[in-house]
Amino acid sequence: MLALTYSPPTRLHALSAPIKLVGLCAITTALFIFPTGWASTILGGAALGLYAAMGIAFLRAGLRTLYGLWPFVVVLGLWHAWQDDWDNGILIIVRLITAVAFANLVTMTTPLQDMIACLVRLLHPFRRLGLNPNAVSLAIAMMIRFIPVFLARADQLKLAYRARSHRSGRWTILFSLALGMLDDADTVAEALRARGGITPKD
Repeated sequence: MLALTYSPPTRLHALSAPIKLVGLCAITTALFIFPTGWASTILGGAALGLYAAMGIAFLRAGLRTLYGLWPFVVVLGLWHAWQDDWDNGILIIVRLITAVAFANLVTMTTPLQDMIACLVRLLHPFRRLGLNPNAVSLAIAMMIRFIPVFLARADQLKLAYRARSHRSGRWTILFSLALGMLDDADTVAEALRARGGITPKD
């Protein structure tokens, strides 16, 4: 299983998933309610402070996950530089990093099963409209489960292609990778059907 929760536990781990999700909604709403950058800067500093309060190792782990935002930051920066709109560009970048930082903070301190259980409770009223909360929770769990499988298969295909052509094969393997994932999805669907599928629980 892809480990999204940070270990060892911190003080934030003790808070329940609903409380953290409500807080996340409030913070992200506040980011876009206030038109100036002061609120975003203060909230960004608060996020950094929370990471640091959980320990240096936790701070480093959180910053590593935020590193993946750099392509979006570059694109936004270049676009607003071309538009000569630096103020809005910086504001959007700060809002983006702050929102993802708080979302990642919730993810790192909340076990996946707690997040899914909270989602199932939130979706329970929609059962009258035909929505199956158990199917949604299973879909999320399966998606997260198959992320490392997908990455491992991509690495294997790249190595195989490189061994035959001495090239990286980053784009060449996409078709084979897509076919493999579709085959895995079909296999999982057959296994679920063989076990009775997904039925709502009262």
